[in-house]
Amino acid sequence: MKKIGVMGLGNIAQKAYLPVITSLQDEFEWHFCTRNADKRAKLMQQYGVTHGEENLEELIAQKPLAVFVHTPTFTHYQIIKSLLEHDINVYVDKPVSENFEEVTELYELAKKHDLILTCGFNRRFVPLYQKLKALPDKQVIRSAKIRENGVQEAKFAIYDLLIHVVDTINFLLDEPIEEQRSKLFTTNDNLNQAIVTLETKHSLATAEINLVGGVNEETAAIETKNGLANVENCQTFTLNTPQGQQKISAPDWQPTLVTRGFDPLIRQFLAAITGKQSNPVSPESAIESHRICRDAVRQIEVLK
Repeated sequence: MKKIGVMGLGNIAQKAYLPVITSLQDEFEWHFCTRNADKRAKLMQQYGVTHGEENLEELIAQKPLAVFVHTPTFTHYQIIKSLLEHDINVYVDKPVSENFEEVTELYELAKKHDLILTCGFNRRFVPLYQKLKALPDKQVIRSAKIRENGVQEAKFAIYDLLIHVVDTINFLLDEPIEEQRSKLFTTNDNLNQAIVTLETKHSLATAEINLVGGVNEETAAIETKNGLANVENCQTFTLNTPQGQQKISAPDWQPTLVTRGFDPLIRQFLAAITGKQSNPVSPESAIESHRICRDAVRQIEVLK
């Protein structure tokens, strides 16, 4: 049975990943890795996992086929590099790194070793976002994430929140990006709002975060030659055309991790490392989303 590691067992791993991956124990041998012995023992018992390691070295010694990396962003580069150098495929939470040169270096290393490096851009796999992607003749694309009152340090907010909506519009675009503009609104070193605009030959796309918007909401919308489509909070798809309105909601019985794209992304990554499909998040598109965010970060210095 193929061994798969999970490194870092914090909030995101527990909420979005462990429920999915531990349902696949008949296909893979899971290894939980964290220095926190109490947490490791508790989660191993909770999910019936019988293999656990304390650190990266112990995990690498098990020679896993792949490792899910859910550790803090500042640790990603060294961990991913070590795993790739030991011929181990990697799935990592976004961002791969806040340093664009490190991002490109790691993807080049993965290519050199003929390995899969997948960044966890789960919004691409939201079923209702897939419906947006399928629409032809896109003219205007918008994606926005609004927080009630969640001001954060500017660079952190760009790589923690803006990167989601940036990757969404990057995914929804059907043509190469020809021009980019970024506008940040800050108070001291904190980000209040940010807007990124991308232009292709036939489309205009905007990604927006508002950290002082008074509500918590996430939307994506597309204007086409045949009407307007909108998705709210990954749960409701509305299409308005001259023929009328079509409204689709995520099924009540559908697990939340399917609705939010985690489940299909995880399964496609596992299919990729076992040779059943290509990387579900292409290196080229993942690098592009990181590049867009890097260029947005450069605006911070302009504002100082």
